[in-house]
Amino acid sequence: MMRINEISAVVEGGGRISAEDARALWLHASDDELKRLAGMVRARYHAPDRATYMVMRIINYTNVCVAQCDYCAFYVLPNQAGGYVLTREDVFAKIDELLVAGGDLVGFNGGFNPKLPLHYYCDLFAAVRDRYGDAVEFYALTIAEFMFLADRAGLSYADTAARLREAGVHWVTGGGSEILTEDFRKRHAKFKYTVEEYLKAQRAVVDAGLRTTATMVIGFDETLDERLEHLQRTRDLQDGCLADGLQGIFSFLPWSYKPWGTALGGNEVSPREYWRHVALSRIFLDNIKHVRTSVLTLNEDAFRALEFGADDFDLPLEDEVTQKAGATIDLDFERLLAVPRAMGFQVEYRHAERPPALAPA
Repeated sequence: MMRINEISAVVEGGGRISAEDARALWLHASDDELKRLAGMVRARYHAPDRATYMVMRIINYTNVCVAQCDYCAFYVLPNQAGGYVLTREDVFAKIDELLVAGGDLVGFNGGFNPKLPLHYYCDLFAAVRDRYGDAVEFYALTIAEFMFLADRAGLSYADTAARLREAGVHWVTGGGSEILTEDFRKRHAKFKYTVEEYLKAQRAVVDAGLRTTATMVIGFDETLDERLEHLQRTRDLQDGCLADGLQGIFSFLPWSYKPWGTALGGNEVSPREYWRHVALSRIFLDNIKHVRTSVLTLNEDAFRALEFGADDFDLPLEDEVTQKAGATIDLDFERLLAVPRAMGFQVEYRHAERPPALAPA
């Protein structure tokens, strides 16, 4: 208890905890203590009784992927039955449905399809920007997909980011990180890029004037050490961005692994473990403004994380990747929003932020 009291005093004084402090909190702090400390860090950025949300749709433009991650139930290999690539008209139809539902954020996610070159993406994103302008913002690719495209095109990360920027892209999200340790990659995603390369690519995206986010998935077979390493690497990346006068990481979104239909299998973490992880993340990631909670993977249980330091969430229309692995999506948004309101939160819609004018390539 003495150790927890010392760590609490650091947070209360506006200080920063170490990875060892985070370990002690995870192992020995009560739920109430984690909530209290996470609330203090949250309050540095947000009013305690306020939460924001977005209505969004993830468009899985293709399900063909060669990464072969054992925790994915979505992909098919090239030339296997069931593979698809959405037409531009399919993409537009999905965006139109999102607008009718009151949303304005699209995430593109499809994996490593070797038959789709960089210009396919640039043409698609330029068409979306031309058709919808600023009525819709979109997260174009994940960092992992960005790396695959750069590799296939034989371009540097800087040049690839510039190409996307010219096509009207503002955001490349921190997807594909899962757990940022080399051992995790070797166990479960041996055809994905190394952690060092991932972080190098994400920094290149930031350097290009694009916006990015950070993500994390818990509930595989990762150890506490691996979770802490992921958080440390994320905080270090943000420290470097801020030190150089860059905006860096806009938000951090942890979500829970869905095991159904995957080669890895396993069980989901409990809501309580997820809430505690959100709190620990909020305390540790003191340099990232937004910590988000995952309605996609936890449904109504996600809102309890607002009491554990989260300040933001989205209401999804669709995400085939997680739905294939067992996620269920509730489209009764008013019923869902009634849950955090009943908890005492003022819930306000948040439009995706537009980045400042991008410098010429």
